[in-house]
Amino acid sequence: MSKDRFAGCRVLVVEDEMLIAMLIEELLQTLGCHVVGPVATLEKALELARSETFDAALLDVTIRGGKVYPVAEALLARGIPFAFASGYRDWALPEALRNHPRLMKPFNKTQLEEQVASLCNAVNSASR
Repeated sequence: MSKDRFAGCRVLVVEDEMLIAMLIEELLQTLGCHVVGPVATLEKALELARSETFDAALLDVTIRGGKVYPVAEALLARGIPFAFASGYRDWALPEALRNHPRLMKPFNKTQLEEQVASLCNAVNSASR
């Protein structure tokens, strides 16, 4: 995929597994995205979700401090698209969040790239 396609797309990464966070960050930067974070705690993720400027987010469901659902709700309130990055199936998510995109762990580079493309395209379409 073209690096220009993602240029300027700011993506919040919420992931508490350091190696996974580093891999996601590296791939996003390779694609031309600007990474916000990564952050590993619910407190910091919620702070950023409420106040930081970014276009989309990738959220690990279980992070230090609990489940990421309050962060997802803050993003919904701000109209910011996001995807969960998790091994959890639909039944494990609150009903109100089950229709949001999910990147199933373990995922590969292509799957991550497709999900980010979808999130960044949603941002680009909304701004037209």
